[in-house]
Amino acid sequence: MTIRILPSNLVNQIAAGEVVERPASVVKELVENAIDAGATNIEIRLNEGGKTLISVTDNGKGMSQDELSVAVERHATSKLPDDNLFNINFLGFRGEALPSIASVARLSIVSRKANADNAWKIEVDGGYKKEVIPAALNQGTKIEVRDLFFATPARLKFLKTATAETAQCYDILQRIALANPQVAFTLYDNDRKKQFLPACNGDLFEARLERIAAVMGKDFAENSIRIDAEREDVKIYGYISLPTLNKANSLSQFLFVNNRPVRDKLLLGALRGAYQDVLASGRYPLCALFFEVNPKYVDVNVHPAKAEVRFYDNNLVRGLLISAVRNAINLHANKTSNILNLEQLISINNFSDGSNKETNEVYRLEEPVLPNRNYQSKPYKNYSQASLPELERKFSVRIDDVEDVVERSDIGPLGVAKAQFHNTYIISQSEDSIIITDQHAAHERIVMEKLKQGLEKNEAASQILLIPEIVDLSPAEKNRILSSAVDLAKLGLVIEEFGTTAVIVREIPALLGDVDVKKLIEDLAQQMAEWGNGFELTEKLHLVCATIACHGSVRAGRRLNAEEMNKLLRDMERTPHSGQCNHGRPTYVEMKISDIAKLFDRK
Repeated sequence: MTIRILPSNLVNQIAAGEVVERPASVVKELVENAIDAGATNIEIRLNEGGKTLISVTDNGKGMSQDELSVAVERHATSKLPDDNLFNINFLGFRGEALPSIASVARLSIVSRKANADNAWKIEVDGGYKKEVIPAALNQGTKIEVRDLFFATPARLKFLKTATAETAQCYDILQRIALANPQVAFTLYDNDRKKQFLPACNGDLFEARLERIAAVMGKDFAENSIRIDAEREDVKIYGYISLPTLNKANSLSQFLFVNNRPVRDKLLLGALRGAYQDVLASGRYPLCALFFEVNPKYVDVNVHPAKAEVRFYDNNLVRGLLISAVRNAINLHANKTSNILNLEQLISINNFSDGSNKETNEVYRLEEPVLPNRNYQSKPYKNYSQASLPELERKFSVRIDDVEDVVERSDIGPLGVAKAQFHNTYIISQSEDSIIITDQHAAHERIVMEKLKQGLEKNEAASQILLIPEIVDLSPAEKNRILSSAVDLAKLGLVIEEFGTTAVIVREIPALLGDVDVKKLIEDLAQQMAEWGNGFELTEKLHLVCATIACHGSVRAGRRLNAEEMNKLLRDMERTPHSGQCNHGRPTYVEMKISDIAKLFDRK
């Protein structure tokens, strides 16, 4: 068979397979072009999730008649003025987006430069370019992409429903919007406004935080930690969530390199490592982090979609990210996320007779959070004091005289213990708050930090078991435990081989006290299988500390006396990361008196 040069339209269709995967890919390329053109207002319109129409209108610098004709040619770009791939200062640079889109769809571009007499329009239908003609438009550019993949019908089969494709476009627009708070974005779906993000004013951090709150939600903005770190030619800034604010997936992790949205394995892995001591397996922090790297030390020309990058010095970037995140978390080590609001705490409708419709509208919840709905079906006028719960019998421990329990000078931010409810929760009082502490979660963190300190100083104390514990394991579990026996001994957990299917435990960490040794060893063996080789030795030992601490902490359901409760609160105030347990759950919830007063309409 004779070797021949493929037709240009077929070459563009092949290239489109890498650049244009779905409507969201088109939105990304066109919006990034608008930003490169200096636009401050960008409007996106979709029909059928972008399958039948994608329209992007901007107020950028626009294009002349000659530029418009060249723009739809392959590898035509204005963004490499010195032809240097190691000095890229724009989001786009390959010159592939427009010709690739035009080869698989019906493309129309109308553009007008500032002070031009009129706009100009060009159409490309399935790769076939038409003449440039005069048109009407204000300064800027309007691009319409109709009937996506009509020229390559096989690609249509891989598109999802219109709703799913719209969601993908929405996601990519959010990522671009986070990186460009100075730009206003409006998204329409089938002529309905789906999102409007106004341009943000103020300095860089203020504008970033305002846009982050609009995209990621108020909870993240109120429970985030600011990052600002620099080393050599790399700078990192942005916001990360407190460990107690986390999700079951990584979709809320937004990373940007030189304002370019990326999903980089190196950065995601470093972020995971930075949180490994304070977050449970399977939970992910939220973040919006921006990396500024000298263009000479980062390669963005890895893939046509430009979603991956390569750093000249991976260790520098990874090390800076981990240290910046850990330092920020340490500075807020005793803080827990404040995501409890008044509607979650109580539903005002529970005590309403329905006469005040305006009040009901403000406070109504679709799904009341409180599980007790005994009062909902009865009007307020039927209540009497006798119908309230008999609170005297709900206390596990109640403290009547604070002065008899603790010296006032010893009272810290977590206040003084006033009661224990359900043998699980400590109720304490500070000057302006009521604080509810989960005794098991709090003690779990205290024990873990003590184990880590002993490990670092090589001073882990152990206690010899009067009767050694024999634990039967599967061969694989036994091998995993024994392979880490030397490291476990550093924590005070001494394990030896016992027969063919068991191990014998001779010593346990002194901090544990009365603990189910068999369950501890079984859990360790199972969790070691999940860790695999993805963690460094130190990280593995910290994970072991977390497991041991969970087994050796004060259990929910144990009654504590006043002295024990207050000692736990004081230990929390002195312990790093005491705002969350080893699994990332909050150890306490603080309710300000001012917020509680609002529940009762007190001014």
